[in-house]
Amino acid sequence: MRLGVHVIQFTVTEGTAGIAPELARVGQAVEAAGVSHLSVMDHYFQMERILPATDPMLEGYTTLGFLAAHTATTRLGLLVTGVTYRHPGLLAKIVSTVDVLSGGRAELGIGAAWYDREHRGLGVPYPPVAERFERLEETLRICQQMWDPDNNGAFEGKHYCLEETLCSPLPLSKPPILIGGGGEKKTLRLVAQYADACNLFASSPDDVAHKLDVLRGHCDTVGRDYDTIEKTVLAGGQIADADTFVKDMAAYAKLGVGTAIVVPPGDAPAKWIDDMGAPIATKLADL
Repeated sequence: MRLGVHVIQFTVTEGTAGIAPELARVGQAVEAAGVSHLSVMDHYFQMERILPATDPMLEGYTTLGFLAAHTATTRLGLLVTGVTYRHPGLLAKIVSTVDVLSGGRAELGIGAAWYDREHRGLGVPYPPVAERFERLEETLRICQQMWDPDNNGAFEGKHYCLEETLCSPLPLSKPPILIGGGGEKKTLRLVAQYADACNLFASSPDDVAHKLDVLRGHCDTVGRDYDTIEKTVLAGGQIADADTFVKDMAAYAKLGVGTAIVVPPGDAPAKWIDDMGAPIATKLADL
């Protein structure tokens, strides 16, 4: 099992001026610790579910561009892009740019979006959930076409129409697509049809086992090899002890989960990765 790090807070002790230096240290720390994936959120406002909406929040892809310059091997992505935040043609171009500038390390993490306050706050249209899923499927198709060197043609969908799907330069390597969420009827069906990876909450081994069984069923329906999909889980909460955490993750590894993603504290994420990242990564590798 591999270790991923997901940064969700930018409340560093030095304030706004300290955010960039701290993220540079995060990049150095994940490289030294052997972390396989580094991600940040894609939000305009901090999530009021867990922290005040007024807390600092950075634009996701700009942040990945910065992190690309401070890492060399770690894969970079957002966990996850809201489909409503950017036109899909622009999104494909942005991810392609991150891939080129990072030497082929970009990943497209994407979902149907949910945070209505930030949409209303910045005047971004927030369609009903059924339409957001329709837009998500069209966006997945557009990104695949944008990254196809043999298809620069038009795309005609219900919600998006593109006269040309030209993307130059193309990504150095086609960015893997990760779909976040465990919705059994729509989200996991889209994983089976379009994605290279899924991301589920590490709520319990039994719950994840059920979600993966549903995913396997969707794979059977669409003729997809279930084993070609990377399974990842987001393990929330603060981790005080590496051995206990790895013991907990062993149950998920037995289910075929290949990456456990952890969230460092917001005030000093780099130090936490320095102290905990390498021990956890080393122990997870044995699962």
